[in-house]
Order: sequence, then structure tokens, then C-alpha cells
Amino acid sequence: MTWLRSLWGWGESFDASVELWPDAVRPEARRVQTGDGWAATLILVGWPGMVSYAWLEPLVDQATRLEVALHLDGVPAEVAAARLRKQRARMESTQRYVAAKEHLDDPRLDAAASDAAGLASRIARGDTRLHAMSFYVTVHAPTPETLDRSCARLRATAAAMMCDLRPATFRPLQGLTSTVPVGIDSLGARRTVDTDTAAAAFPFGSPDVPGPPGEQAVLYGLNAISGAPVLWDRWAEDNYNSIVVARSGAGKSYFAKTTMLRELYQDTSVTVIDPEGEYRALADAVGGTVCAPGAAGEAINPLALPTQASPEDLTRRKLFCATVIETALGENLSSTEAAAVDAAVAAAYAACGITDEPGTWGRKPPIMPEVTALLAEGSEIGASLAARLAPYVTGGLSSLLAGHTETASTAGPGQLHVFDLSAVPEEMAAVTTLVVLDAIWRSLRTDGVRRLVAVDEAWLLLRDGAGAAFLSRLAKSARKRNAGLMVITQDADDLLSTSLGHTVIANSATQVLLRQAPQSIAAVTAAFALTDTEADLIASARRGDALLLAGQTRVAFSTIAAPEEHRLCLTGLEAFGDGGR
Repeated sequence: MTWLRSLWGWGESFDASVELWPDAVRPEARRVQTGDGWAATLILVGWPGMVSYAWLEPLVDQATRLEVALHLDGVPAEVAAARLRKQRARMESTQRYVAAKEHLDDPRLDAAASDAAGLASRIARGDTRLHAMSFYVTVHAPTPETLDRSCARLRATAAAMMCDLRPATFRPLQGLTSTVPVGIDSLGARRTVDTDTAAAAFPFGSPDVPGPPGEQAVLYGLNAISGAPVLWDRWAEDNYNSIVVARSGAGKSYFAKTTMLRELYQDTSVTVIDPEGEYRALADAVGGTVCAPGAAGEAINPLALPTQASPEDLTRRKLFCATVIETALGENLSSTEAAAVDAAVAAAYAACGITDEPGTWGRKPPIMPEVTALLAEGSEIGASLAARLAPYVTGGLSSLLAGHTETASTAGPGQLHVFDLSAVPEEMAAVTTLVVLDAIWRSLRTDGVRRLVAVDEAWLLLRDGAGAAFLSRLAKSARKRNAGLMVITQDADDLLSTSLGHTVIANSATQVLLRQAPQSIAAVTAAFALTDTEADLIASARRGDALLLAGQTRVAFSTIAAPEEHRLCLTGLEAFGDGGR
């Protein structure tokens, strides 16, 4: 009865009058009568080779009275190394014996040997530690029959989880005292586990987003493990940017639209760059505005100065004009061509009365046809450049760059503004997106209004050097203007193949991954530092299922929407059917 003497002598300050014990106990082989009830203790003796977060939660979440105890005791590194070495020697000896006798391989033995080798390597590097863990569940019931049924249900639940619960046969008192909150493991049924398994086994943790939601939190969906709402406040993070990566058909546009709608509820101004024309119906439904750059009366002037100009803005406009020309032509300007463009842009501003004096910046700016006219009148290099630019400025593709900006580039509080680029010719797609992004950037102001800029199908922009660079700059600087960037893309390879794509990821405090293409799993896993379980999740996720990554927060959730939201957020052919995301 050493265990009982230890129990009674626990702690010098222990108050024996505390009602931890029943008035009388009567032990049997597998159960014990405690006062007017009965109790039985079950021991966890086996579990699957791979476990997920809070994997013991189903054993705790039972409709019966339970007492659960999880005992953990650290194993010193030198002891752990010695034990592993002996265990690996036994398994290797068995494998050699099997091979020598030409018997069939034991897959379980091979898997255990491989796991032991990997664990030994992690311990040697200091990546993990070993712990002696024991897990007990004491079930209480008013009658022996009810107790037997409750234990049978609990063991069936464990079996469905590939876990093995065994009764504490001939040790019911030790089992009872092992689950009393005094920290004594009277049963001693320990198993050695690593730190990750021990941490995931803790059944009283929560897989939900930690802490109370922020004031501007919006609903992302329902937690895939607990079913609790996942409320996320991007405006409380280090930066306000987010990135959504998924394969085609995984539900990224559905998630993006539900997020935008809920940001609108919070009086956030939302501006969308929409290459496929998917957001026009959403804008119409919420009273937003739609701009189709390049259509009649929808020109955007890259030479227009921002409403709150700073001393360096004129210089930036001159440099940006050269970037627009490079993007339109699809090649970098030579030094002589860049000098010709700079001289022509400066002359165009001067012709409109705009100089380095800020007092002149409120005058009507020049437009691109005036710049190309001055180029044609200059040197032979300038004339050649003007001729190559003619289709984009005065020819059939000139509707975007040939006039003054007539429409707003962002919306007011709680309003949605969509740039519909679906009708833009492929030859003008890159330069149009660049000019639109620039117009949005110039319109961002530090006036207290939260603004969200969403770039859908961002892979189209990331394929263009100038566009990717501009997107990277927006990701780095948007927070200074109380704005957040939302990058939505279905091509993980384009995002991860360039340093600018990695910059966008690094500057996105909120990251959402939906189902990925099989060929992209390895790259996505490395770029976002996913665990094996998280990689498996995004490889097999259903439509609308996603993984939220934000610092230490890693939550799997399913996108949900109210019926009216659902109707507005459907995309493609699904918009004509009954469901989908």
C-alpha cells in the first residue's frame, strides 16, 4: 500500500478535511463502489502513429461524468538517447533476423524503426524532448450496469480514433486515486512520447483562435475541430495584408467575397481589381460602383497627381510614366530612351503650367498623347519610341491611356468599388492592372477610413516584372495609409517562384490556404512552414475548407454564408445552380 501512504502524505499543507474521498470504498476486479455510486478507470495504452491537435478531445467530450488525468514527466536527454539506442538496436536486430531467415517483412516494425531513427535525430538536434505520459479516465455511474455501458461507449469512441483504452484490472483503487487532483500516478502505466505528441494530447486546450475577437473582427467560418465561429480581425495584426492561395475551384473567390461583404458591414472601404468580371453582381447588390478601364469615358491618366501631393510626387509621376511605357512595350527602356521619355514628360507638365513649385500642382495634368507628341518632335530615338507607343496612345488600344481620369479610384466608408478588367484585351492586361493599382495607391489617404484593396487572380500581375514590383511595394507600404492588401491567386508556383512573391507573403500577416494542386504541395509547405498534418489538410481539403495562418495562430475552418450572402458569392456556372462555393 505504498501508493496509498504516499497519497495520504501528499503535501505538508494538505487539508485532510477537503472532501476528495468517499465515505467508503469497496473494490472489485475492474470497478470500485464509492459511496452510493460506482467508478471504473480506463488506461490509454495505444494510439495511432500520427495524431492531430487536441486528439484526445473526443474522449473527454462525453455525456457522462468523467475524471480525466494526464500525467507528464520529462525524460532527461541522456536517458532518452540511451533508451532510443537500445530500442533501435532491438528493432534492427529483428529486421536482420527476418532478412536472414527470408521471412516476410513486418510493415509495423519497419515503420517503428523509421520513426525511431527520425526521433533520435530530432532529439540530437534539440528539436524535441521525450516525456513519460500516462492518460487515465475514471468513469462514474449510479449502477454497475450503467457504468459498464458508459465504459463500452468510451472504448468504442477510442477504437474509432484508433486508440486503445483498457480497464485497470485488479487496480481500481489505484485508478481512482490517479485521477484525483493531487498529482500522483498510482498506476504508473506510462508511455514515452515526444513534445509534439504530448502537447497535442492535452485535452483541455482549445483549437479556436486565442483571445477575444477584436472590435473589427469578421466571421471567416466555423472551426473544423470545435465547430466554433472563427472570428478574425486583420486590423489588429502587425500589418493589414492577407493572402489567399488555392487551386481553381477550391472556393477562394467564395471566401474572398464573404470576407469583403463582412468588411463592408464594418464600414471598411473595399476596392477590387477584378480580371474576370466576377464581382460586378456583388457590387450591384450592395450599391457599389463598377469601373471598366478602357471603356468609353473610363480612361485613367497615369500622369495625374494625387489630391494630397507631397514634394516628391511630381518626380514619382515622371518615373511611373516610364514604367507604364516599359510595361506596355514589354521591354526595358535603354538609357537614351529613358532620357528621351523623361524630357518629354517634363515638357508636357511644363506646357500645362506644372513645375516643381507645389502651388502649380492643382492644374490640369497632361495626358499620354501629349507626351508621345513631344517624343515624336524630339530626337530620332524619341520618334521611334513614339511610333511603337502609337497603338497604346492614339491607336486601337488607346482607350485606357488617351484621356483624363473621370472616375473615382476608391470607395467611401462601407462602399464597394470594382475595377472590372474582363473586357481588357490581353495585350493591355498588364499595363491596365498596373495603372489601376497606381490609381488606387494615389487615392489612398490617411483620413481615418479603413480601406481594403483586393487583387483577384494576382498571378496575372505577378508574371509581369513591373506589376509584381508594384504589388510588393503596396504590400510593404499600405499600412501607413490605413489600408490592407488582399492578394487572391490560384497559381502558387507564380507566387513562390520570385523573390517579389515571397515579399508579398512575408508582408501578409494573415494567410489563408485552401486546397492546393498536388504538384504545388511541397513548395507551399516549405514557403508557409506547414506541418505534415497541415500539408495533408490542404492537399485533401473539401471546397470551402481552409487553413488560417497568422503568427502562432493556425486554425482550420470551413467557410459559411447566410443564404443571401451565398447567392451573391457564387461564381461561374454555380451562380445558375443551387449551391457550391
